[in-house]
Amino acid sequence: MPGEPPNIILINTDQQRFDSINALGAEYMDTPNLDRLVEEGVTFTNCHITAPSCAPSRASLFTGYYPHTTGVYMNGDRWTHSWVENLSESGYYTVNVGKMHTAPYDTPMGFDERYEVENKDRYLGAVPAGEPPLPGEKFYLDEWDRALQARGLLKQQREFYRQWDDYEERLGAFEWELPEDAHPDVFVGEFAVRWLDHMPKLEQPLFMEIGFPGPHPPFDPTPEYAEEYMGRDFPTPKLSEADLENQPEPLNALREHHQEIDHDSLSHDPDASAEQLHRQRAYYYANVAMIDEQVGKILDALEANGYEDTVVIFTSDHGEMLCDHGHIQKWTMYEEVTRVPTMVWSPSRFDAGTIDDLVSLFDLGPTVLKLAGAPVDDSMEAESLVPALEGDESWSGRDIVFAEHARTGILDATEFMTMVRTDDWKLVHFVDHDEGQLFDLNADSSEETNLWTEPEVQDVKRELLDTLLTWRIQSGVDTSDWAAEFR
Repeated sequence: MPGEPPNIILINTDQQRFDSINALGAEYMDTPNLDRLVEEGVTFTNCHITAPSCAPSRASLFTGYYPHTTGVYMNGDRWTHSWVENLSESGYYTVNVGKMHTAPYDTPMGFDERYEVENKDRYLGAVPAGEPPLPGEKFYLDEWDRALQARGLLKQQREFYRQWDDYEERLGAFEWELPEDAHPDVFVGEFAVRWLDHMPKLEQPLFMEIGFPGPHPPFDPTPEYAEEYMGRDFPTPKLSEADLENQPEPLNALREHHQEIDHDSLSHDPDASAEQLHRQRAYYYANVAMIDEQVGKILDALEANGYEDTVVIFTSDHGEMLCDHGHIQKWTMYEEVTRVPTMVWSPSRFDAGTIDDLVSLFDLGPTVLKLAGAPVDDSMEAESLVPALEGDESWSGRDIVFAEHARTGILDATEFMTMVRTDDWKLVHFVDHDEGQLFDLNADSSEETNLWTEPEVQDVKRELLDTLLTWRIQSGVDTSDWAAEFR
């Protein structure tokens, strides 16, 4: 009942664009269950990530601090603590089913139970991609791997897909050929439902994180879903010669990198045909529709098993470029990556509505803690969204959101990239380059005209650069004690 700590279900997809839900304007999608969360819940239409790749974004979400504070700058960086520990200490029973992307993959994180399922295209644990295991390290099998092995099934991943005659042409889009219930998103959804159906209902509130591996590549819907979405029309990638010519060198290098290396079974071809690009988008959106079906089953299981007072939160760790601006996957600061669908559903607690103010993905952390009645550290950089959920008229969202990423083996032409975004402007700064990006979001919502060198907006650029500097200094001061203790 309202007034008592609710059950909290956090559903987190991987690499899901904002334009993938019908109720959020994507008329080409069939997403009745996600539509229900939008129509009956509180939807944040301007929620932006703090980092454009999985682990940094998730570590930020599950701590409430920016990557430069957590020290998790890229996938594989050590990450072993989270505010889930606060929930557990406050009386919650805590369960993870699916992806968290911690390092090590199976670190407890404060969960009473963990059933981790990691990237689809993954075969080693705690080893950088492409490198052999070091002494003492091992091949890593998650719950999904073990389930496939128990059934004698060989997982579809890079080495499997590379045997297809048209592998390069597929651009990461492949049909799922194994049984439907062996698909990673179906496996995670059905595992969560099975837990809700068969575990004894506890005398304490439940927190469950359900991490779907999709729609992260490879884009691998079952044949029925693939066929359905191949017959639909989608927006074509936003691309112009002027856009490409005015991208900074780190982004040019990123595009070239993806043309050379097929990360996550995904080949990137800047000259791909319309048919190839259509299939890529069709399979990606079909993956989202498969997840939507599982979300419906989870909602049904909550109702069937007496979890009446439950807050369901749905979001994603970042988006997916899908060849917009000539890019694939993430590691950029375009809206396709930084803006993620975010809904909070609890009809008995919150009136349905849409909130367009700027918020940051990691704001969901203190939101969960506040709903649970758990303590929130004073130094936490994230801000609770509970006032917004409760309709507090004094709440006005953030004036600015920030995101950042360090050099990796993929984003390898800059040491550090930072985004500063207001309602009206976006600036992307590269610490070791004179080039950057500056977009007037009112006049250029598609982010195709880079104004970085334009004389008439230099005052705006200077103001945003000053904002970035002040933010980083203030953040270091505010979080110094936490960072020292946490590490």
